[in-house]
Amino acid sequence: MAGEPAAAGSTAGPTTGASSTTTVEGALAVLPGPRAEESGFELVWQQVVAEIGRARSIDLICHICPDGDALGSALAAALALRGLGHEVRVSFGDDPQIVPESLAFLPGQELIVPASEVPDTPELVLCFDVAAESRLGLLHDKAFAAPVLVVIDHHASNPGFGTHQLIDPTAPATAVLVDELLRRLGVELDQPLATCLYTGVATDTGSFKYRATTPATHELAGRLLATGIRHDLISRQLWDTSSFGYLKVLARALDRAVYEPDAAGGLGLVWTWVPYQDLALFSVTVEEIEGLIDIVRRPAEAEVALVLKQDPDGTLRGSSRSKGAVDVAAACAGLGGGGHTFAAGFSARDDVETVVGRFRAALRPVS
Repeated sequence: MAGEPAAAGSTAGPTTGASSTTTVEGALAVLPGPRAEESGFELVWQQVVAEIGRARSIDLICHICPDGDALGSALAAALALRGLGHEVRVSFGDDPQIVPESLAFLPGQELIVPASEVPDTPELVLCFDVAAESRLGLLHDKAFAAPVLVVIDHHASNPGFGTHQLIDPTAPATAVLVDELLRRLGVELDQPLATCLYTGVATDTGSFKYRATTPATHELAGRLLATGIRHDLISRQLWDTSSFGYLKVLARALDRAVYEPDAAGGLGLVWTWVPYQDLALFSVTVEEIEGLIDIVRRPAEAEVALVLKQDPDGTLRGSSRSKGAVDVAAACAGLGGGGHTFAAGFSARDDVETVVGRFRAALRPVS
């Protein structure tokens, strides 16, 4: 199963650097927000393209514990840049560095290197889907040692670090911005690129059901599907495939779920947590249970959902969702995290009760 989508969108060989017939104006027209039309944002695009053109070696990094948008965006850009003749490396700052099994089909993974193999002073760093410096993990110091650090992201909570910021909170996924980058570099879409970009867009739009999905998002999906990728196999791998052990962990997590009707100003909170012992008992990775939040958020009685997942060292990783009336990004920011208004996360070292208490106290309606 892990290889099915890759077979549908062949990973053989680097992407080509053939010129696109799409004009810059046409490319801008499909971006889903006003930022692309602002003169300042346009200037940054031009500067970034120029920096890429001058660079021989480019390091592409995404956030720790990468999801489909982060890794898909980085690999798509890396494949395109390799096709244009650049020396490229893809990495993320985890140790051990683990690609989730659900993303094992993504093309270009031969370009991934451990964080230790990224130069201490990279020539040029492109940073994908990293909402905060802390999400760089082991690559933080190396990224900031680069004379050019380009941040390509769509999180509203991003403070704007780096030397160049291509941050568009209206974009439904970082992959949308990568598509624009490829257009500006004159790279035509092929199946490996489309597989990576489709994975990024589908992941961060919840398979095109979240509020940030726009007509332009579907237009992009149409162009990606036109390359011949098997979106059905990609979706099956992303959402409909798991180990049997996952079902056991899921059952325990749901049995542990708590509903608090008075939380979030009476709008309701449902939360649960997964101790590391459960993961170890059933040989399940913490990455495999990332989708648990999408099950916990289903009850009609609760506006907000929270899932805490415990690492071996006791760290709790929080994933939260709101149905539209509460700003969970602000609540997560109070615990050192961030994200989108209605989908955000954080990491904490306190006990479960303390972390849930701090999260609950920070919940505020959207203004």
